Amino acid sequence: MAESSAAIQQQRSRLRFARHCLIAVLVGVALLSLLGLTAVRRDAAALLQPQSLLELLVWSGFVLVVVVALVGVYSVMADFVFWEGWMRGLPDPSRLFPDEIGQAPIHRHYLVYLDGIHQSEESHPPRVMEFLDCLDNAIAKDTLLVKGIEAYTITNVGLRSTLLAGWFWQRLFSLQEHHPNGLVRLICAFCVQANNVIKVGISSDRRYGPVMNYELALKIARRLGSQGFHPSHAARVVLVGYSGGGEMAIGTAELLQQLCHVPVQVITVCGVFSGNGSMDAIKDVAMVVGSRDLVAAFGRIAYPGRLPLLFLSNWNRWQRLQRLHRYPIEGMSHNGASGPFSVAFRGAVVKAVCRELERLSLKG
Repeated sequence: MAESSAAIQQQRSRLRFARHCLIAVLVGVALLSLLGLTAVRRDAAALLQPQSLLELLVWSGFVLVVVVALVGVYSVMADFVFWEGWMRGLPDPSRLFPDEIGQAPIHRHYLVYLDGIHQSEESHPPRVMEFLDCLDNAIAKDTLLVKGIEAYTITNVGLRSTLLAGWFWQRLFSLQEHHPNGLVRLICAFCVQANNVIKVGISSDRRYGPVMNYELALKIARRLGSQGFHPSHAARVVLVGYSGGGEMAIGTAELLQQLCHVPVQVITVCGVFSGNGSMDAIKDVAMVVGSRDLVAAFGRIAYPGRLPLLFLSNWNRWQRLQRLHRYPIEGMSHNGASGPFSVAFRGAVVKAVCRELERLSLKG
């Protein structure tokens, strides 16, 4: 026992050292990037030459590749640091909900919204909030819409409040919102979305995905508990995932069902997902798709497990046992003025989601 404890302590020490090295490298990359941008502003006239522009593009590409790689390492490391219990945030799943409750909750159905890769904090962008307000007004009175869940962090906060690197993200968001140089704002926004894209990739990975999906399932379950959810009175939980949130929803569904002890269904809106996750116990998945959504169409190609040729993949095996419900919307694209949150298509998406909720209610 003593030798095992010593080995665990030694492993944790190595991981702590690796974390400190990673943070130091991130700071170094940030400083080098700032110095490079200062030189660019000072020597803007010289950069107009073709050779200088080519060199700038090469160095910019190099910096972006390094930053994306470091963000990826940080994403994996943060998940396993949390899993090891260093942050004391991994709850006992048997104590998520109290054994007894005094008064029965008024809600029997819980609709949980998971946003796309643009999300950087618990609050949603204005267009998404308007969509969620419309959805909240359209659903039945016994259904509670749960929003504000940051699906790309491991704690109940946004990136800027994370324990390990909150200072880094806080500075990055500040540059993204207030820096006068458009290139700096673009690079910062790219880094934020790169972190979330990597999280989607981790969720779809069969090696590391179960760890992160379990952490997200615990996060959702705790939020449901704070909203009055209890397995003895709830009928179902429905996960609504937009874009990359579709992958987070599908990857988390079966684990959340085991934690909450009620059926969990999934609705994707312009979903980009792999279908690699275990879905044996999930009975219903619905897709709201746009006829002009090229991003979701590319996602199906990027994840070959959804192609019919690979008939032994998790997704294709699930479709042979269960029925996939599709709600196509003509003319809708992935985002922007013709996206699901736009004034033109917001109502159609809300109507499609409500139709699926009604179908689930009739099914019982």
